[in-house]
Amino acid sequence: MHQPSDLPPLTSPPKIYLLAAHPNWRASRVNQRLLAAARTLADGNPLLDVQDLYANYPDYAIDVAAEQARMEAADLLVLVHPIQWYSMPALQKLWLDEVLTYGWAFGAVSAETEESAPTGAPGTALRGKALWLVVTTGGQEDSYHPDSYNRHPFDAFLPPYAQTAALCGMRFLPPLVLHGAHSAGKQEVLDHIALFSQRLQTYPHWPTP
Repeated sequence: MHQPSDLPPLTSPPKIYLLAAHPNWRASRVNQRLLAAARTLADGNPLLDVQDLYANYPDYAIDVAAEQARMEAADLLVLVHPIQWYSMPALQKLWLDEVLTYGWAFGAVSAETEESAPTGAPGTALRGKALWLVVTTGGQEDSYHPDSYNRHPFDAFLPPYAQTAALCGMRFLPPLVLHGAHSAGKQEVLDHIALFSQRLQTYPHWPTP
């Protein structure tokens, strides 16, 4: 077990900010169970902060200052959502648009290296933090193939996430993906939720990918 590569050493127990986004939780077979598992772990645990975006911002009026404060307190940002049209739910995208502002999350002096942007410089609020993507797809894993209807490997749809992290000086950790969430078997779903919970509890001491 080790810390994911290229992460600075943590001097205190890591704090996690988990953003869960689903426009219709009642229709969710897996994501709502991931959210429930996260809430169970967060109960009485000040190191795990869980946000249900659609429940708390039903009018899409995001409290940018509050969200930035929660992000600044965290070492790891976790995005939990279903893949919709090869991307994220609309409110999750709005969160990125409004919270990751120029001059706070990125900017002209916020290059990714320590040399070109000293800590505390404008646009470096997220530098050194990590981003972990936890997503489900409706399509089966083998549908993400040049010979199938999704036409590309699933990894081909991840560059927008990885580049967002890079622009903000964050580390993009290997995503946790459950394909075919609509039809996954009971044990497969249970194993997926157990792995998700285990990773939340043991970050950053994860096994080598």
